[in-house]
Amino acid sequence: EYGDLRSQTKQMSSKSHNNSMSGKTRQRGESDGSDDSTLSSEGVSWIEWFVSLRGNELFCQVDAEYIQDDFNLTGLSAIVPNYEYALDFILDVETDEGLTEEQQEMIESAAEALYGLIHARFILTSRGLAFMAEKFNHVDFGRCPRVLCHGQPVLPVGQSDTPRTNTCKIFCPCCRDIYYPKYSRHANIDGAYFGTSFPHLFLQTYPELIAPPPTEFYEPRIYGFRIHSSAVNGARPPVALLAAQASHDRAAAKKKGDAAGKNGKNDSIDDVAAGDSAAAAQQGRRKAAAL
Repeated sequence: EYGDLRSQTKQMSSKSHNNSMSGKTRQRGESDGSDDSTLSSEGVSWIEWFVSLRGNELFCQVDAEYIQDDFNLTGLSAIVPNYEYALDFILDVETDEGLTEEQQEMIESAAEALYGLIHARFILTSRGLAFMAEKFNHVDFGRCPRVLCHGQPVLPVGQSDTPRTNTCKIFCPCCRDIYYPKYSRHANIDGAYFGTSFPHLFLQTYPELIAPPPTEFYEPRIYGFRIHSSAVNGARPPVALLAAQASHDRAAAKKKGDAAGKNGKNDSIDDVAAGDSAAAAQQGRRKAAAL
């Protein structure tokens, strides 16, 4: 699952001015055709370089201050190999240690994995959610492939929080189902870099971005006649769509019930009295029938 990222990292290694850790501050002139002399004074951080790579459009830029706080990285040292080297690599910390090309590639790969796991935590913070909201509004994550969702923007999601378990998927806030990303370069990203909670916490934080449940369902037809639902290949709306519709109906019913409850106790008393009268009338009819 890291194969695509590793190949991109090898490109970075070949384009850097040297293969030592002291060359971790990247100059982008070689990769984008800009003038080296102009960019040499600016310098591009590893984080900026990484998120700008083709295929990493789903990532946002994690604040360096967040990464420098050890509390935010709790437990990652036991998961990522060469943790200290990888962390220094991400933060562009220079070191005088000479490393072989093979060691350099190992550290670069570890840096990518570490950044991905940090990213999964960062996007659950208020600042990270704001960054992802901006990308969502720009449709950077793509659109739902379901035709009847009418191009609804989607969110990245993982099926597991454990690295190397599942690749990244996309979650549609309209039909509330997950799909494979449109581009293979996104499908190769580890799903743990986004986690299982992100899209749902995102929509809880920004409820105005929640799409209404779909009202259209595809109906199979033969010669224009709809196939009955009891048939083997009859119309069966996906479970996720039924759940979304049921949730919408429950919310509407609750809203209607709350509005009815504001009418006061008098309405309740009248309802009870009407119910008693109806029961008495029914009992009278039964006695008359018995006679």
